[in-house]
Amino acid sequence: MNEITTEKIVLAFIGGVTFLIAALLFFILSTLFLKGVPVLHAGFLFEESGDFGRAGGIFYQSMGTLILMGVAVLLSLPVALGSVLFQTEYLETGKFKTFLTQLTYILNATPTILFGLVGYLLFGVYLDTGVSWVTGSLILAVMILPTLQVSIREAVEALPEKYREAGMALGLSRPTQIYRIILPQSFYGMVTGVLLGLARAAGETAAIMFTATTFSGIRLPQSFSDPVPTLQTHILVLAQEAANPESIAQAWGAGLVLLGLVFLLTLMAWIFRTRVVMESEL
Repeated sequence: MNEITTEKIVLAFIGGVTFLIAALLFFILSTLFLKGVPVLHAGFLFEESGDFGRAGGIFYQSMGTLILMGVAVLLSLPVALGSVLFQTEYLETGKFKTFLTQLTYILNATPTILFGLVGYLLFGVYLDTGVSWVTGSLILAVMILPTLQVSIREAVEALPEKYREAGMALGLSRPTQIYRIILPQSFYGMVTGVLLGLARAAGETAAIMFTATTFSGIRLPQSFSDPVPTLQTHILVLAQEAANPESIAQAWGAGLVLLGLVFLLTLMAWIFRTRVVMESEL
């Protein structure tokens, strides 16, 4: 078997795998679209659910999901930003810096159910937050921390060295350089990280299912100890009622809305990511 034949076989294999993945994605998206669109109506996004989710809309479920996502990002962003600035601006290249980077990737690869278990023991039990939106937000904040760190670090490390040299030539201190140069020039990278973190938080179910959410009885939290309804739990519970066509139909509609939210956030992140690449090439 000569080199050209081997190359053709490898190329055919890679092309086949790529086509299979694309076909599978198209099948999932088309199925969700075809089954979810008929359920959507004018008030689906702004009406509360009724008959245990079999009727009405998903207003409070959507609001609960947005609450968990928003609070998680607000908690995680300062930690991620501080960690990145410490690693890139204060730590010299070495084993300790590499070790911290590897820890980020290990945290990102941790199964989400473990985040829920450990997070509930730490926040829900030891900190006595119980099953609440606070517990869910804290767990999601830890989960999306690697996503924010990686995106922000890539944006900071992509800055041309001339920016730092210009700051040093002007006699700026390290904190002033960070405030006046690094942060403004890394803005789009930070926005990209936030959007990707929001997208990941929107898609998580296992970590918050038994720590932060409820299916019925709660509209919006009235205190720090209240759980919240979420789209993820709403879809999961309705999907378990396979014998009821109304429940399955509502699940498809809620799933389409959740997919649309994740797709929108991912698209916006891609746009900002493109802006970062363009600026680094200038």
